[in-house]
Amino acid sequence: MKYYIFFAVMFLFSVQIQAQKIAVYDNYAALEKAVLSDTNTTYVVNFWATWCAPCVKELPHFEQLNAENKKVKVVLVSLDFKNQYEAKLLPFLKKKAIKSEVVLLTDKDYNTWLPTVDKDWSGSIPATLIIKNGKKVFVEKMFASYEELNQYVNSNIN
Repeated sequence: MKYYIFFAVMFLFSVQIQAQKIAVYDNYAALEKAVLSDTNTTYVVNFWATWCAPCVKELPHFEQLNAENKKVKVVLVSLDFKNQYEAKLLPFLKKKAIKSEVVLLTDKDYNTWLPTVDKDWSGSIPATLIIKNGKKVFVEKMFASYEELNQYVNSNIN
């Protein structure tokens, strides 16, 4: 019985630690270099925030994509406020049991980095960027279902 309690406590502790290992980037260039630079990887990058209802609504679709589509690496780029990292973002990720890689981007100089993602991005979220072999495909929309997201991704990577 002691062992079961020990393992249960260790599991909960490891989940909490895992949820707290979220890299924070103060500028998009640093995020791009650290997280999105492997040219052999196809990335599906979703820009979102906990305060964005459509973003939160579509997160399960990205989680399913992460679990089922082994051709891509899903990266969830949170645009939440840096001062709400511990109070809001981390508890949200733990509550929703998010397994995809999550990073926090706190770069508020939008005029500098939005055109780097896509020259026509208005800045609204949710927004999704697919990167494959140095090519980028960008869409500013909410995906209504996993099927819609997966079809969009597959049609742009195949």
